[in-house]
Amino acid sequence: MTDLIYEQPLNEKIRSYLRLEYLSEQLIQNLTHDYQHRCFYPLFSLCELNERCDYRSDVIKDIDKQLHLLNAWRSSPQANAQQIDELIASMMGMRESLQTPGRLGSELKQDRFLQALRQRFNMPGACCNFDLPQLHFWLGQPFEQRCHDYEQWIASFKPLLHTVSQLLKLTRDTAEFSSVTANAGFYQGVSDVPLSLIRVKVDTAQGCYPTISGHRNRYAIHFVDFDTQKHTDKAIEFQLAACR
Repeated sequence: MTDLIYEQPLNEKIRSYLRLEYLSEQLIQNLTHDYQHRCFYPLFSLCELNERCDYRSDVIKDIDKQLHLLNAWRSSPQANAQQIDELIASMMGMRESLQTPGRLGSELKQDRFLQALRQRFNMPGACCNFDLPQLHFWLGQPFEQRCHDYEQWIASFKPLLHTVSQLLKLTRDTAEFSSVTANAGFYQGVSDVPLSLIRVKVDTAQGCYPTISGHRNRYAIHFVDFDTQKHTDKAIEFQLAACR
């Protein structure tokens, strides 16, 4: 049995966080596996996202919201004050790390090697050594040296990516998975409180995957048969977590 988790954001903030988390996971993998020139795709995607939008202000607002909630929970008799204090200290540290001047990744624009690669990477098949001899040279360096370079390139993004990861963890922790059934491949849910993320865990042996839509108070899940690429009429057992 292999369970896969599918996630659907219900607002633009969580949508952006999930994209950043996805890129962060790829960056980390590139530090432990030699993916050759493919290591640049998540780096350039991250640069482009941060050029379009400086996420730090929204992330800081989210941290302030979490700090307000944590301070409110701390006064509860059932609260673990020590654990909450540790989390508050961690959140304060993350908030401080984001308060840096300039746009994240701006120093990479001054890197002539990266800029030459970035201009070419959107062109099909443009990573040949005759197109980018400097890339051919860099890939010929020891993996340890390339990892050192890569660490320097992603360093300015790390505070943002780490904070986003922690905020997503707090979001996911607001709901536990529970077993439900999608009769005729369809399930609809409603909530009295605003939701931000829907998580669906389903066994691949059922041969289908979910498509999820909705907004903060209502959502729908349709299961699609992978082989036919059509909506299934079977009853699908799955697990659901509706996160705030």
